[in-house]
Amino acid sequence: MTISTSVSMALKKAGLKQNDLATAYGKSKQSMSMKFTRDSWFGKDLVKVAKLVGADLAFVFPDGQQIKIDTDDPDE
Repeated sequence: MTISTSVSMALKKAGLKQNDLATAYGKSKQSMSMKFTRDSWFGKDLVKVAKLVGADLAFVFPDGQQIKIDTDDPDE
C-alpha cells in the first residue's frame, strides 16, 4: 500500500478530504493533489496528517512494541 493510499484512508476514517488537508497545510487543492499523485511524503508531512486526523504515528514492531512519534510540533 502506498503512503498516499494510507493517508487517504486515514482522512476518510476521520471524515476529512484532501481539501481539508490542503487547508491545514496552507496549500492549494491542486498542489495537494500532486503530492498524492506523486506519493511524495516526508516524515513531517505524516506527523501533520496524524495530528489532523487525531491519530498516533508510530513504529510498530512484530512483537507489538510501539515507539510513538511526537506530533506536538511537526515543523521541528
